[in-house]
Amino acid sequence: MEKLYRILKFMVCIGLMAAFLGCAATQTKQSTGGYIDDSVITTKVKTAIFEEPSLKTLQINVKTFKGTVQLSGFVDSAQSVKKAGEVAGSVEGVKAVENDLVVK
Repeated sequence: MEKLYRILKFMVCIGLMAAFLGCAATQTKQSTGGYIDDSVITTKVKTAIFEEPSLKTLQINVKTFKGTVQLSGFVDSAQSVKKAGEVAGSVEGVKAVENDLVVK
């Protein structure tokens, strides 16, 4: 009976370790919580850009990875590039902004 209890205890420990490691983050992949946080940041940045009347929202793409927001797409002027970076940087939770917008 004691041997069975040890085996069961060992199996539970292995199962818990596997579950925690499955949700862990690496440099190239995010944890589940980090992914959700970045999704929220992306939505907030898109909303802030959409609410800015001087920016064309359909031509600006937003991606977030570990709090760093990447803006890509096309805008009409250098002022729009700067404004989009400022708007994205002002959103709560944004750690950095990579502004890859192109003036066409």
